[in-house]
Amino acid sequence: MERAEPTIKDIGPAPQAFDIERATIANPDYRTVAWSGRYLQVTLMAIPVGGDIGLEAHPETDQFLRIEAGQGRMRMGPSADHLTLDRDVSDGWCVLVPAGTWHNIANTGSSPMQLYTIYAPAHHKPAKVQATQAIAAGDDDDPPADWSVQPHPAADKHG
Repeated sequence: MERAEPTIKDIGPAPQAFDIERATIANPDYRTVAWSGRYLQVTLMAIPVGGDIGLEAHPETDQFLRIEAGQGRMRMGPSADHLTLDRDVSDGWCVLVPAGTWHNIANTGSSPMQLYTIYAPAHHKPAKVQATQAIAAGDDDDPPADWSVQPHPAADKHG
């Protein structure tokens, strides 16, 4: 007997279970918030061929990224012009980004790069879906939920 795959829907800080690998590979959008808790958040991402996440630093947010499909180049460092860690990454790799660290992952492959990221604390509006990086960059309505536990407010930095 085959089980039906649950639909991914950010239900806030309630228990949730889903096949994250399957969901990540099937996600067509630049960013889809899959689950928002009080202390962390899971998002699914699709980076198009030739695209990237965008050089950024989250002053108050640690981040874990795992690549499920595709290949790319990850760069990180203490400032936007001093990226000291430079690695090729692909399916199965994880990238750990300490709060305040500048980082970017560029898709260097011939197919979309599919990955998920865990933010701690939560970083985006629950259930937010942003189809493209341009939409995400222009989105002024993307705050974490009021019920999430947040440190002192600090704006993200973009390169």
